[in-house]
Amino acid sequence: MSEIQCEIAANAGMIIQRVVLNSRPGKNGVPVAENFRLEQSTISDMIQVGQVRVRTMYLSVDPYMRCRMNEDTGSDYLLPWQLSEVADGGGIGVVEESKHDNLAKGDFVTSFNWPWQTVAILDGRLLQKLVPQLVNGRLSYFLGAAGITGLTALLGIKEKGHVTVGANQTMVVSGAAGACGSLAGQIGRLEGCSRVVGIAGTDEKCSILVQEMGFDAAINYKKGDVAEQLRELCPGGVDVYFDNVGGDISDTVISQMNQNSHIILCGQISQYNKDVPYPPPLPPDIEKIQKERNITRERFLVLNYMDKQEASVLQLCQWIQEGKLKVRETVVEGLANIGAAFQSMMNGGNIGKQIVSVSK
Repeated sequence: MSEIQCEIAANAGMIIQRVVLNSRPGKNGVPVAENFRLEQSTISDMIQVGQVRVRTMYLSVDPYMRCRMNEDTGSDYLLPWQLSEVADGGGIGVVEESKHDNLAKGDFVTSFNWPWQTVAILDGRLLQKLVPQLVNGRLSYFLGAAGITGLTALLGIKEKGHVTVGANQTMVVSGAAGACGSLAGQIGRLEGCSRVVGIAGTDEKCSILVQEMGFDAAINYKKGDVAEQLRELCPGGVDVYFDNVGGDISDTVISQMNQNSHIILCGQISQYNKDVPYPPPLPPDIEKIQKERNITRERFLVLNYMDKQEASVLQLCQWIQEGKLKVRETVVEGLANIGAAFQSMMNGGNIGKQIVSVSK
């Protein structure tokens, strides 16, 4: 036996696979798959009172995780991942053994801080039990449309969008084919917007937004003049802007926003690889427009609205069951491919939510 094999045998635990942070891309660097490393490890084969042993089924890969790759996340609510330590994020698994009063073997559970490993021992108090019937058995939806992503879209629109039924409002969504954007446009319509226009990066994405997701129109920002297309598609101006990207695209949209309109500041993915404050300041000419037109642009953090979580998740699930909220996922198979999935998502390669399927 090798020295490593002897050490594993001596620990007499359960052998698992896990993914750790292998290197940092640097504040201005672009993340690559090699920033993560798959390795073998062990966990105890005994659990303590209050704990559960879970088998990981699905892991969520999200743009905000780019901040966690830095030594300083730039945020007071996000902790940085540590080098050679297991990464974590939204996850779903099934209970294999329980010493927690409210959780039993076979229960499906979720957590915002699920370790990127095949099997884990977790504190049962930090887990939320899932009801698969609420999402027609599609458990991974609890990481997206019926989870934190859907909550961000719904509560962002409700709390910061000021959408009013019958007010003939036009909504524009950037990053519209992503996890949050694809839901936000649909929810904007369900909440009362009369016109919804998406901005995405390929013709395929734009086609999906219009034909599947019910957007009135979509702009491929890599083709033609975005400002000109916006003027054509939003002749009455823009009343609500769900901003997923920041940067030049957002400056273009803001310049066409109406008096007393509203920006829902969800994410700034175009700025995540740059060492700038969040939310990034607007260029002086755009800031002047924002102030003159009294356009609200407030940071939105869904974690501040967790008192509305339960009712909002039930609303999202109802829309899913009724077929009013269409869900798209990009699913990558295997824990070993989570780094590649992260790289692809940051490069805009996914449509809808990026999910890694670890086990069935």
